[in-house]
Amino acid sequence: MDYYQYSFLCEPALSEILIALLSTQAFDTFQENEKGLAAYLPVAQHESTVDEYIDSLRQQFDFSYDRVLLVAQNWNAVWESNFQPIVVDEFCAIRADFHPAITDVQHEILIQPKMAFGTGHHATTFQMIRMMEGVDFLDKKVLDYGCGTGVLAILASKLNAKHIDAIDIDEWAEENTLENAKLNGASNVNAMLGDLALVKGRQYDLILANITFNVISDSLPSLYDMLPRSAFLLSSGFFQADAEQLIEQATELGLVLKRQMQREGWVCLAFQKL
Repeated sequence: MDYYQYSFLCEPALSEILIALLSTQAFDTFQENEKGLAAYLPVAQHESTVDEYIDSLRQQFDFSYDRVLLVAQNWNAVWESNFQPIVVDEFCAIRADFHPAITDVQHEILIQPKMAFGTGHHATTFQMIRMMEGVDFLDKKVLDYGCGTGVLAILASKLNAKHIDAIDIDEWAEENTLENAKLNGASNVNAMLGDLALVKGRQYDLILANITFNVISDSLPSLYDMLPRSAFLLSSGFFQADAEQLIEQATELGLVLKRQMQREGWVCLAFQKL
């Protein structure tokens, strides 16, 4: 998949505000850096209104930006140059195959860089993993919605889940999840290319959704229908303001908020269907 990389030059304090605002558009990944922010938008989803929206933001905030095309074959180098290992306390570590081994954790996940965003925003991945630490996965059926490189699905396997369906609309994500699952010995991870229609009618004891606010909000009724009573939905990929709206929406459906955490402005929520 080809992407446009938007590079925003701004003060650090403005980066989080821009991420929250740009999340309302088709951007699916953000990476903060010492100069500001890089935001990535699939070429297939680019419309002129995106640039018009960004120009309107410049009337309110002090930043400059440029846009470059990143074709699919360039993603490996971009991924490697930006990704750093994620270590969640003594529970879990995620590293690429070019990083040294991390031995002082319960679970180490090794991934091969591909042209898929799978680690997402580090703060959201960190929180999802920390939330998973306190959940019983033994013999559970799990859905990883928006699987990326498959790290959450693989961790679910390591936590003794019975079966994991991992879906994503990015063909590179499907391929990378399959490869990473094999690399980690997670034979019960079933990666599929597509949206929730692929698993319509199925029931899951746990659903993991680390995507964006808009996708989660639009999908919430369908996700609710896939949860039997006592099942859990763990979700991240949004800021506090969006979290409040998501909690209200989930509550109206019949989900109960059981736990909430926040890191670097990003929020992770755990709901249960009672």
